[in-house]
Amino acid sequence: MTLCSTVHEQTRLIHGDTPCDVLERTPAPPIQRGSTVLLPTCEALYHGGRVNYGRGGLTTQRVLRDALRDLEHADEAFIYPSGLTAITGTLLALLSAGDEVLACDTVYNPTRRFLAGTLARYGVQARYFDPADSAETIRAMITPATRVIFLESPGSLSFEMQDVPAIAAMAKEAGVTTVIDNTWAAGVFFKPLDHGVDVSIQSLTKYVCGHSDVFMGLAAAKGAAADLLAASSYEVGWAVSPDDAYMAIRGLRTLSTRLARHGAAALEVAEWLEAQPEVQSVMCPALPSDPGHAIWKRDFTGMCGLIGAVLQPASEEAVAAMVERFELFGLGFSWGGYESLAIPVDPQVKVRTHKHSYPGPVLRLHIGLENVGDLIADLRRGFDTLSQETSAPQTKLRAAG
Repeated sequence: MTLCSTVHEQTRLIHGDTPCDVLERTPAPPIQRGSTVLLPTCEALYHGGRVNYGRGGLTTQRVLRDALRDLEHADEAFIYPSGLTAITGTLLALLSAGDEVLACDTVYNPTRRFLAGTLARYGVQARYFDPADSAETIRAMITPATRVIFLESPGSLSFEMQDVPAIAAMAKEAGVTTVIDNTWAAGVFFKPLDHGVDVSIQSLTKYVCGHSDVFMGLAAAKGAAADLLAASSYEVGWAVSPDDAYMAIRGLRTLSTRLARHGAAALEVAEWLEAQPEVQSVMCPALPSDPGHAIWKRDFTGMCGLIGAVLQPASEEAVAAMVERFELFGLGFSWGGYESLAIPVDPQVKVRTHKHSYPGPVLRLHIGLENVGDLIADLRRGFDTLSQETSAPQTKLRAAG
């Protein structure tokens, strides 16, 4: 826009040239910030079929959505301010008062909290099925009120595999929408929508962003579910900043490379864990010894860095001493970043409906991008502390006797 030469300096500073129409080409997209979108006509203001307000997403968000849509083989991809918001936003889009959700008992704990809290207050009921249940067993649970079956495979914290294609096919026959938390596979190792699932959710906070410094979520969908998500996202006003969208795009560029490193290291650690006397069993579907290995091998093309281990019986204090002894494994929630993490998860596992009796404490490990030998040495230091703490009471008892 060329301003009249008589325009005052104050006005010129506000309305001076803004060369937005033509940008130099760079490998990464521009970070386009803006709430107001300047439109060419009154028709475009209300009926133009184009973005007319920045909340709908500008260039940066559009590039991210397109890439994620392609990654998940979806009709549409919707981005949210966090992984949890992607879950809650999806459920709000698909459910109404009086509806029912059938959820896998191993779903992410905040998903369970939302079902028991907000959705229950709005008249939506949730029931849980065991992750080992077959499609036919789940079919028997369906009632006229059932609208959504919520899956997560591998299961959160305990890594059980589900026969997702069979459950999705059964649900489609029954007229029930299927949703899956696909964060473990990061949209790379498993394509739920290709197996009949209607909505695939990811916490982009994890592997896509990849550096433990951005919150974001994704819901990718096909068919009627995509239309419902589009309407709800518009009505509720979910939005992601262009700066965060740019960070997610940057993470996507190296996603496959990082995942390959995470997965190879995690498998090496898992195989090492199987041989340790402090470990009762390892939770890793990529291991041939894992109960879900056959399904994983059939449906998945790789593994990420998240695994679990059931330890031999030990006190809460001994486990705490072990975890606090680690030097490279940080003690913190989330995962998917470049760093390794370790947390005991028994408090979260105990809230489940179908309780599984583990012989000892359950430890979740995220294997980061550090040297694998260094990580194994760190685990060994922690296990030595665990053994010392576990045997200490017996030593004291013998001395007293």
